[in-house]
Parts: sequence; C-alpha cells; structure tokens
Amino acid sequence: MPTDRVIVVGAGIGGLTTALRLAARGVQVHLIERADQPGGKMRQNLVANRPIDAGPTVFTMRWVFDELFETIGASLDAHLSLHPVEIIARHAWSADERLDLFADAQRGVEAIGDFAGAAEARRFAAFQVQARQVYTTLEDSFIRAERPSLFGLMTHRGLRGLGDLRLIQPYDSLWQALGKAFRDPRLRQLFARYSTYCGSSPFEAPATLMLIAHVEQQGVWLVEGGMHRLAQVLAERLQALGGRIDYDTEVAEILCRHGRVQGVRLASGEHIEAEAVAVNADPGALAAGLFGAEARRAMPAQPAAKRSLSAITWSLVAETHGFPLVRHNVFFGRDYAREFDDIFNAGRTPREGTVYVCAQDRDDKASAPDGGERLLCLLNAPARGDRHPFDHAEIEQCEHRVFALLERCGLQVRRQPEQTLVTTPATFEQRFPGTGGALYGQATHGWRASFNRPATRTPIQGLYLTGGATHPGAGVPMAALSGRLAAMAILADLAST
Repeated sequence: MPTDRVIVVGAGIGGLTTALRLAARGVQVHLIERADQPGGKMRQNLVANRPIDAGPTVFTMRWVFDELFETIGASLDAHLSLHPVEIIARHAWSADERLDLFADAQRGVEAIGDFAGAAEARRFAAFQVQARQVYTTLEDSFIRAERPSLFGLMTHRGLRGLGDLRLIQPYDSLWQALGKAFRDPRLRQLFARYSTYCGSSPFEAPATLMLIAHVEQQGVWLVEGGMHRLAQVLAERLQALGGRIDYDTEVAEILCRHGRVQGVRLASGEHIEAEAVAVNADPGALAAGLFGAEARRAMPAQPAAKRSLSAITWSLVAETHGFPLVRHNVFFGRDYAREFDDIFNAGRTPREGTVYVCAQDRDDKASAPDGGERLLCLLNAPARGDRHPFDHAEIEQCEHRVFALLERCGLQVRRQPEQTLVTTPATFEQRFPGTGGALYGQATHGWRASFNRPATRTPIQGLYLTGGATHPGAGVPMAALSGRLAAMAILADLAST
C-alpha cells in the first residue's frame, strides 16, 4: 500500500491552503476530492455554456493570500489577476431608495450623507473607526489564534484587555450595536447584513461582526476569470510543489487505531496509510458518522437547530432592464426581523427576504454585455435540506417573491427556464452531506459561539479540521487562515513524534 505523510480530505479553500503550506515545507501531501474539480463551495455552474460563480463571489483580505504565496515562494499577482472595485455594493430598498457603499471611506461618508443626512454621515464615520478598532483588537488575539478564548483575548491585550472588551461589545448582538450606531433603520439593515456573511441572524450574532466593515474598507477585488479561478490556481501551485490531487475520489472512512489516525479507506475499497489526516469538510459530517464510527468520536453531535443559513440560488443568463447593476447588489425586504424569524424560528423560506444579485459581467461602470448577462441571485433559506424536499411548487413561490422584490426596486429580469439553474438546501446537502445544506457550519449566535467553533486539533491524534466551518470562521480568507492553522499544527505534531 502507498504511504503518504499527510492526507487532506476535500479541496475547498481550507484543504488547498493546508496542503499547499505542507507541500512548501517538504511534506508528502495527498489531496483527495470527491468532486471533479477543486474549490468546494467555490464552484461554477455552467448555464447556456457560460460559467457562473455559484459560491463565494467576494474577494477580501488579500493579505491572507499574499502571505500564502510568499510562503510557497511565489507571488499572488503572478498567478491571479485582481482588480480593485470602487463600489463595494449597491443597495436598494425601493425604486427610489438606493445607496452605494464605496471602498473609499470619504466617498462612503458623503454617499450616506446624501442618502440619510449629515448626522448619519457623522455616525457612519464614527462606526468606521469603531469597526477598525474591533478588527485591530481581534486580529492577533482571535483571528490568528489557534484556540481563542475571551480570557485569552483579555490577557493578550494586557492592561488594555478590559477596555478592549467594552469596545468590542461581546455581549451585545450586532443589531443592538447598530441600534446605538445609527438612527436610520435602513443603515442598520445594511450593516446588519454582515451577520449573513457567516450564516447568522443579526438579532443573535455578536456585535464583533462589525469588523467586516473595516475588512471591506481594506479593499474588495474582482478576480479575473471568476472566484473559481482562485481555487484552480491553488491546485496548480500544489501540483507544482509535488502534491498529489485525486478528483472524483471519495473517502469512505478515516481509519483509526487506539485513538490515533492510521489513514483512510476510499469508497473503492483502497486503503491509504498516513501519519496525519486533515478534513476539509463540515464537522457535522464527522459527527454524523459519514467518515466512520471511529472518526465520529472526534466531534460531538451537531444540533440541527444550531445550523447556519443555507440558500436558494438562481444561476441564470438573462437580459436585465431598469436598475443599473454593478458587480455586487443587495435588495432589501421590508421587514428584516420577520425574515430571520421565518428562517431560524419557523424553519421556512422568508416571505420577503433580502436578495443578493452578483452581476458577473459588470464592474463599477455598470455596463452589461449584449445577449444577456450572467447573474447569481441568492435568497437566504433554512438549512433543512436533509429533511425537507424544497419541491417545485415551493421553489416557484420563492421565485415569484424574489423577482417581485427586484421589480419593486426597479430591476426587471427577463429569464428563461432553459437558461436558469436552481440550487436549494437539498442540493447543498447532497453536495456537502451532514449539513442539511448549511453553508457556514454552525450559526454564530450568542457571544460564546465564536469561541466554541471547532478548533484545528481533534481528540483523535493525527486528525485535524480545516475549512470555513472551523475556527476562525466562514468566508474565503477565514477558510484560508484555518488552513494556515491546520498546517502549523500538523508540522508541529509531526516534528514532535
């Protein structure tokens, strides 16, 4: 039987970055992916013979990837074409209420002043300062830390710890913090959307998520070729470093003996030995026994009630009229509280939910190509894909509500069934078993949730976790940072044996 020092299960961003960092240190790495391409949730759908990014669509915190490429002796710019945006996102509440959030902080202040008045512009400037302070407080003590805790955050910052604790408002929800920051309910709604970046409700997620405002001010980029190109480049670099990648290959069981990893068994029946295994999958898959009974002991049961958001998406090629789309667009429903009550408490698709539209042929100039443009439309939904079918009738009702909201905000989309691909929580459950379709692991609800996210090391020696469902959290750069933590832990443990 072939022996690999380290097996990485799953070629999402966490798995790719874990494997890359290990290969750069001379470790034999074997990456095994059940799909036919890298990326995990960072995938593309082919609609009308045109590729459409159907997973993450926003590239931020580029320093994470600059650092990664430096680690492997390469340059990010040499392998990926990135273009900074001026407009982070265009937001609409109706045909007459529209607000652009700009990468340039002063332009953002001016835009909010024009939209909501001078007092709100001043509050937004203060909010930006607070968001930067929260990010600065948490970057080393939480985001980069292997196993953070509230006590560790305080001791890391020394005598400033208690002041920092008051600053980040850990016991407030994001919605409560935004109620203090803004008077205009539309601005609270806009910035409350940051909670959905980790699949959570702003009414239960911690106020610390305001740091995303600072992350966006650091820069948002468009990836030439689409976000999936990032996954392709990482896979190419891994192979260039001698790493092995097997696609269309499923790991049926993680083999353990006496509390220690021995390797994996493939669905084909082949056994592959390894000194360590890093799993780039939702921890819920381990807890559900999808990697075998022994590996199941690595994770406690994952309650379905604590799952993060799922989504219903429409990938389509269509002609659009009216609303001047840019790359990232957000259309808000009229009752934000009801939207999240529908999803998290009633367990149903929202009666009028926020709709995100990524216009993938657009840039800041809002120009569209002839012959229809590529769109990804996304509606948040409950992660019930393992016990609810999301049948055709329900999807039709959702589609009617979604495109009615867009029309109310001035956007007409002329769509055709043969040029539309719908994805539901049930589809996501099929692609990512053990999740119910949850896209971000467990929801970040309550102040403890961020500190309770699964860590890199598991109770089984030689078994590690990586990916957006583990610490430090969801999102492309966070998943890459989880890969960094996993690689560091594996290297340290290999060196000690």
